[in-house]
Amino acid sequence: MMVAGRRILIAGAGSVGCYAGGCLALAGRAVTLLGRPGLMDRVTAAGLRVSDMDGLDRVAHAGPGLRPDTDPVHAMADAGLILVTVKCADTGAMADLIADHAPRDALVISCQNGIGNADILAARLGAHRVLAGMVPFNIVQLPDGRFHRGTGGQVMIQHGPGGVRSELDVPGLSVVENADMQAVLWGKLLINLNNALNALCGLPLVQELGSRPWRVLLARQQWEGLRALNRAGIKPATFTTLSPRLLPWILCLPDALFRVLARRLLAIDPLARSSMWEDLERRRPTEIGRLQGAVIDLAGRHGLDAPVNRRVRDLIRAAEAAGKGSPGLTAAAVVGS
Repeated sequence: MMVAGRRILIAGAGSVGCYAGGCLALAGRAVTLLGRPGLMDRVTAAGLRVSDMDGLDRVAHAGPGLRPDTDPVHAMADAGLILVTVKCADTGAMADLIADHAPRDALVISCQNGIGNADILAARLGAHRVLAGMVPFNIVQLPDGRFHRGTGGQVMIQHGPGGVRSELDVPGLSVVENADMQAVLWGKLLINLNNALNALCGLPLVQELGSRPWRVLLARQQWEGLRALNRAGIKPATFTTLSPRLLPWILCLPDALFRVLARRLLAIDPLARSSMWEDLERRRPTEIGRLQGAVIDLAGRHGLDAPVNRRVRDLIRAAEAAGKGSPGLTAAAVVGS
């Protein structure tokens, strides 16, 4: 199965999907964005502006090479490669749409947070059509309409048919293949446990991670996750210069020493916040059930508890219910009772 030259569909063009689609279109790929009417109207009128912490700032204009669409039947009709970027709760519904409307030979890649999305897609579409993927970086939609990448890292996808990686590997969107996506996804999830903390405090990521009380909360969540993973026999992949088992200890160091030893962890654009913060601000459901919830579930299946992850999950759910955006909590308030 070769995908080179065939149309790429971004199925669920939100922040990550629009950034990826913009980079692909600017590199000459034929891209279709399937997204919400308001956003697709803006892309049609003003183009898709993408920027990053490395100086990229370009606009891909709507046309044959970049086609905004709101109709899944029309958008999927000529797709050869489908990048699924919807929230985890919508994976099953998107799988049904792809099964009903996309070409039978279209290859599907899950580019979502959390564990198990590729399995949901494969159960509906067939394992031969689905690859797991992982997006490491943070994208924020800025008030001026830009989709801005504020952190670094390479997109990882499961080894697949020839031509897939090279079709996706373009400037601003570095893509590599990995043979052990379970380890990759769990390693990413441990890092993503910070998404909820960032949403609860509302601070820029670099400011939050520069504060020891917030880092200690992240470390405590990661220790709970690591204990559960160890009991389950899963070894998470490493995404930084520090192994997942060492990272929580480094997070707990005093601020001055942490800044010296973890300089690369703080190489974050000052504009960057987590996608979960953006979800709260836009009054959208978060993915807390597939992040902290995954740790809680894994721990429970192996006779363990994860009280810090449970506390963070409950606070995010309360913020969702309140509908007022980030609650702006202190780390002490998160520890709470």
